[in-house]
Amino acid sequence: MAQTQGDQELGTITTDIPARLDRLPWARWHWIIVIGLGTVWVLDGLEVTIVGNLSDVLKDSTHGLGLSSSQIGLAGAVYVAGSCIGALFFGQLTDRFGRKKLFIITLLVYLVGTVLTAASMNPAWYFACRFITGLGIGGEYAAVNSAIDELIPAAFRGRIDITINGSYWLGAAAGSLLTIPLLDPQLVNPEFGWRFCFALGAILGVGVLFVRRNVPESPRWLFIHGREDEAEEIVGGIEKRVEHEDHVSLPDVDKTLKIRQRHTIGLTTIARTVFTEYPRRTILCLGMFIGQAFLYNAFFFTFGDTLQTFLGVGQTGWYLAAFAISNFAGALILGPLFDKVGRKIMISATYIVSGVILAIAGLLLGNLTAVTLTIFGMVAFFVASAGASSAYLTASEIFPMETRALCIAFFYAIGTAAGGISGPLLFGKLIDNASAAKDITGIAPGYYLGAALMVVGGILALFLSVDAAQKSLEDIAAPISEVE
Repeated sequence: MAQTQGDQELGTITTDIPARLDRLPWARWHWIIVIGLGTVWVLDGLEVTIVGNLSDVLKDSTHGLGLSSSQIGLAGAVYVAGSCIGALFFGQLTDRFGRKKLFIITLLVYLVGTVLTAASMNPAWYFACRFITGLGIGGEYAAVNSAIDELIPAAFRGRIDITINGSYWLGAAAGSLLTIPLLDPQLVNPEFGWRFCFALGAILGVGVLFVRRNVPESPRWLFIHGREDEAEEIVGGIEKRVEHEDHVSLPDVDKTLKIRQRHTIGLTTIARTVFTEYPRRTILCLGMFIGQAFLYNAFFFTFGDTLQTFLGVGQTGWYLAAFAISNFAGALILGPLFDKVGRKIMISATYIVSGVILAIAGLLLGNLTAVTLTIFGMVAFFVASAGASSAYLTASEIFPMETRALCIAFFYAIGTAAGGISGPLLFGKLIDNASAAKDITGIAPGYYLGAALMVVGGILALFLSVDAAQKSLEDIAAPISEVE
């Protein structure tokens, strides 16, 4: 059949590639995927934590940029707005032109943004650079999550996806600890210390870029877009490497998929598929993303400012590092249960329990010290971390392959715009007002709102979540291109 452009078919093929990828045991090769793609969340965690730790120095008009608490919140909102736009822009390009091209391009955008941030000379420049950095990070969420889930075997997809998304907190912990010496005026000139903090992200990003050169294009994306020979070559190479390096003999597979190949899938087709065929899944993802985005962006973007403004903490690095480590531990420890116990129970439990704990912290806020507030945060977000990561896992695995990156981008953008932009702005305003009144309980309404949104997300999961544990992506949601 002659090849045609757009949403028209190229031909029909039968392939066993999804079954061959899913029957792979966990092997050394999969660690390349984890390191090459998963480390992006370390970069995001590094960025957000650095900004949280720099609130005091950025407020300094002599060595910093003379920002107010509201402007610190605005900078967080600008970063998140960039992430939303980047996710939508690069997400549709990821489904159109492939995972690998876009997870290289988006990383380069991030590198440019963070290097320029280090050179900020006024608030306007700083805000613009935070926006560019956010563009890159938002694009990464769409390109990287889709690639991870299409390359990781079904039996391990839940725990790996959640742990990788949870690795954000390794970056947060590293950012917290590294800012301690870099912001010490006895060790580093205050005018340059905060700039070095941003430069660290660029250094790590360059290292990630070299590792990503060894990550292949998604074979699932290739065979749908008329490049089945490349897909066969990649999967065959993976199988030989796994058998050789891990000394295993791979069983044959008999499960196949019949596909009508296309160059691209039109946005109209994608929208009709997502909203018409999967309305319950759409509502579920919106609830999950809004809840976790508000909770994290509101609480964590302003946590350092809260400690310094109300609780007399000078150096917040140790507090934020403890908070970050508990988050990563939560994703690492609870992640396997999403494959063993199931998605519905784990999603609803992590959302509801973390929301209740945060509400209790809000009620006790006037009686908490810096240490006890941090402990409350550690406990709440130990549970919330796995739940928040499961939002990305859910959006990635419950919609058809052709829509995967754009769906991740859409729900990330909508949820983050609702929770991640309004959250920092609201908390920044609450902190300013509470600071003027010298009453920390003035920020409690933000805690209550974040808690309520998480509980709502957990309740939605009880009724709408999909039984996706250890199932092939194609069984959870048939590709648009599949021949019925």
